[in-house]
Amino acid sequence: MSRKFLLVLSMMMAVCVAGIFAQTAEPAQAEAAAEQTVETQAPAEKSDIGSSIKYIAAAVAVGIACIGGGAAVGKIGAAAMGAMSENAELSGKALPFVGLAEGICLWGFLVALFIIIM
Repeated sequence: MSRKFLLVLSMMMAVCVAGIFAQTAEPAQAEAAAEQTVETQAPAEKSDIGSSIKYIAAAVAVGIACIGGGAAVGKIGAAAMGAMSENAELSGKALPFVGLAEGICLWGFLVALFIIIM
């Protein structure tokens, strides 16, 4: 595997682990804050491990889709520019493929949105 891929993968794992620890630290802070609030206010909701995994799954869905979409746009865009430099009439045929590759990121966003909503 390439070095850059391993670096990106390790950074994503570090963010996921930090998110899990941040979610587990919130209930203790919420309980301490709830003791200090006035009784008329509603106590803060406690988060569980399911909600934190849901947000991590949504982040992974968007992250992988955007990385894949970026790689696709880079390769398709380079090939389209090379083809257009040889034949200018191919611009109308090559550029829609770049738009299709960008659509991958939107699908990742929609999947993440459905994960969070459900």
